Amino acid sequence: MRITISHDRPKGEVVEAVDRSFDDLFKGVAELPVKVTIQQRTWQGSTLIFALTAKWGLLSTPIKGTVEVTDHDITVDADLGLFNFVSEKTARAVMGDRIKGLLK
Repeated sequence: MRITISHDRPKGEVVEAVDRSFDDLFKGVAELPVKVTIQQRTWQGSTLIFALTAKWGLLSTPIKGTVEVTDHDITVDADLGLFNFVSEKTARAVMGDRIKGLLK
């Protein structure tokens, strides 16, 4: 799943907003039927590399990806693992709304 959102804020400010709000981006997503636990988050320059565990009932899967911040965009690229049953349209809408909320 890849989501790209444009922004018009300074890159450093957006990196700080993503770092500060990363937990909120993935945890407690009521629109998605999964519980998410953050396993890793590491910055390499302006790219955040993350690893999560998503659980739905007895089923769990790792989710890995990146959040890249450029001068004009934020791009979230994530492999949903076994949770590919969550429609990409739903996941994109939920995550897109959350990312846009960071930029306000």
